[in-house]
Amino acid sequence: MLNFKFFNVAPHLPEELAFLERLSGNIWWCWHHTAIELFTKISPNLWKDVEFNAKAFLSKVPQSRFEELAKDKDFLRLLKNVQSEFEADVPAVEDVSKRKIAYFSMEYGIHESIRLYSGELGILSGDHLKAASDHHLPMVAVGLLYRQGYFRQFLDRNGWQMERYPENELHNMPMSRAKDANGNEILISIKLIDRELFAAVWILNVGNVPLVLLDTGVPENPPEFREITWRLYGGDKVMRLHQELLLGIGGYKALVALGYDPAVCHMNEGHAAFLSVARIEHLVAKGYAPDEALEIVWRTNIFTTHTPVPAGNEVFDINLVRPYLEVLAKPTGLDVDRIIRWGIPIGEREHASVMSMTVLGLRLANFSNGVSKLHGVVAREMWKHLWPGRSIDEIPITHITNGVHIPSWISLRLRNILDHYLSGSWMCNPDMAELLKEIETVPDEDLWMTHEVSRQSMVRKTRALLQNKFQFETSNADMNIKNILDPGVLTIGFARRFATYKRGTLLLKNKERLLKILRNTKCPVQFVFAGKAHPADDGGKHLIQDLINFARSENVRDRFIFVEDYDITLARHLVQGVDVWLNTPRRPMEASGTSGMKAAVNGALNCSILDGWWDEAYEPANGWAIPGNHNFSSEDDIDNFESQSLFHVLENEIIPCFYERVGGDVPARWVKKMKASIAMAISKFSSWRMVKDYNEMFYSKAQALYDDLIADNGRRALEIVNQKRRLAAHFYNIYVHEPVVGCDMNKLHVGEKFKVSLKVYLGEMSPDEVKVEVYYGHVDNRNAITQSFSVPMQKISAVGDGNYMYEAEVICKSSGRFGITARVTPAGNDWQNSVPGFMAWPK
Repeated sequence: MLNFKFFNVAPHLPEELAFLERLSGNIWWCWHHTAIELFTKISPNLWKDVEFNAKAFLSKVPQSRFEELAKDKDFLRLLKNVQSEFEADVPAVEDVSKRKIAYFSMEYGIHESIRLYSGELGILSGDHLKAASDHHLPMVAVGLLYRQGYFRQFLDRNGWQMERYPENELHNMPMSRAKDANGNEILISIKLIDRELFAAVWILNVGNVPLVLLDTGVPENPPEFREITWRLYGGDKVMRLHQELLLGIGGYKALVALGYDPAVCHMNEGHAAFLSVARIEHLVAKGYAPDEALEIVWRTNIFTTHTPVPAGNEVFDINLVRPYLEVLAKPTGLDVDRIIRWGIPIGEREHASVMSMTVLGLRLANFSNGVSKLHGVVAREMWKHLWPGRSIDEIPITHITNGVHIPSWISLRLRNILDHYLSGSWMCNPDMAELLKEIETVPDEDLWMTHEVSRQSMVRKTRALLQNKFQFETSNADMNIKNILDPGVLTIGFARRFATYKRGTLLLKNKERLLKILRNTKCPVQFVFAGKAHPADDGGKHLIQDLINFARSENVRDRFIFVEDYDITLARHLVQGVDVWLNTPRRPMEASGTSGMKAAVNGALNCSILDGWWDEAYEPANGWAIPGNHNFSSEDDIDNFESQSLFHVLENEIIPCFYERVGGDVPARWVKKMKASIAMAISKFSSWRMVKDYNEMFYSKAQALYDDLIADNGRRALEIVNQKRRLAAHFYNIYVHEPVVGCDMNKLHVGEKFKVSLKVYLGEMSPDEVKVEVYYGHVDNRNAITQSFSVPMQKISAVGDGNYMYEAEVICKSSGRFGITARVTPAGNDWQNSVPGFMAWPK
């Protein structure tokens, strides 16, 4: 075979059109409709043929067409407008010194032409970067450049999921090799035991946020190392470990090589938890002592957990990890056993065989959160053992509910309608009542017609995708692809990862009722399903197969559809076109779920178990809740009950509401719910709001902490290290006696006060170094405090030999059953989020 070298030849852009090349090199265009309009005007059919890939598109436009456009005044006017908008958003010169927030994620779902994602985690990361760009946050992001990405799905004749892995065309992706100050391409490396792993560094610009991507497919690596960035979530445990070491440690090294010096690092899940080792190494190289570096790092790290499913939290065998960390820990000056212990709950360190990436992330993050209000509750319960001795409401894991990037997911038709009737800032309006008042000015007829057109578009797209699929092979002459779905009937969508806990076949629990709905010609209903099962998840694959087999055996394939290869393109059509978005997870196993938010933005009404985001979003005015019954202990009993509940909602509420047409063709009651759904989703569940929350709750505070810790050559960091050493030496010698309550505790009433006195042995600690509190709160039937309160106690006297008397007054502010005790913690707020922290209770 001849040894070819390859090169690309692009059309020559006339000077008037030169900006098109810069525009195609930044994915900013994909959420700015005027930029999309610009590409469409060049060649609408070619734009569709290349699946909306701007880089590939410009390389295929004939030179003659560019010459025509260079003389087209209307096109040049639009080009100038887009260029002005772009240049107001994206700086011409990158100032690396100002980018102080680094965001790490294993996957990014930014656009369908960039296949670096598998599902919701990646889509969320992509929306996070877009919103950060909209906010002009000083952020840089880090990920891996997968040559094949995640799999493409197809079904065989038996309805069984199969996978294929086409390679990404790197030359058609809007990115370039990163270069140093001398113009040399950057190549970073990390030690993997006794071998060197090399990675090329690429930059993909997401508006004004650079996304740094690492690629091991370089000639410096042996074949097995080149495969590390071959597939997302591919390979065995060794491969996963290599990927996560590359993301965390290699990713941080890439930032340093590019000149970035982030003050704040945000780990989106545990995949990037090793980055703390690289941060510590970097600070030690700057001259900080290892313990000082550790304090700076964990106090300025952010960790977001996304899964309440135990299997979703990555663990590695300690015997597998240790040889890697023995090498990687040397430049940090830290003992490898100490690093490993960070990934093990404190009560399990003597017998643990695995190291948890989630525990490592939580242990080395001052700021931690779940991704919905309910998930915050679940995460605090799930990880409370990391903070022994604390009540559940004091576990330092808060919540920031996920959001979706409105410009990326709202249909252009609906956006135009809202632009016409609403104020200019409607996408960023956090006031739901005010936004709803504006949306109610949109005529029902206009909103309904807009939605009907979107449903028709979704049906056309679905039919096109179902052409030549095995599931529609038939000898039945009536089974024409044109008969698949009816663009004028109630359409219910279910699209998400097919994992067993998401219960994609809950409808099949009562096939008789389902068939009655599907065969109703007076009030017809159709269902559209989509989603992928993990390649190793046969349980999820069986769910898909069950849906296919049901549709075949009952001859309802025209009204009960599974669409293969769920991706961003299909998701966009579904969330914009369906009438109802169905979600049936086992509560509380859905951390958030963002697909329902996207549907709600477009006026679809959610029908869901009260789990994830819907638990805080649901109101009768904006959709439906599927009632549950938590008295059952058997999963089968729960499934049967909730299936019956779902059918009750469908038969008695959803279907009658949709087909209620009083005085015309517009379902007025349904459209009223649509307006409430749109207002709710835009005001409360946008990524604009989400990133604003991250900035206010985490980023700005972590930045301030970093500045304080490194000021005066790290004076504050050194103070904290010395304080920690003193606490470690003496705090656990503190003895707290039982508090004495100066009243009859069985005869208290709201508004009354009582005194609490306490004797504390502080030993070598001084009273100024500690905080002594009365700790009390409401208790449940197991006598566990569910909502806690604390009252500072004042030192009354020193009684000798390191003993002190304290006193406080407690006011009874509410009725109920309470528990009361006292505790001692370090003074100030330096240790309130530390794991496991310093806290002494009566013994």
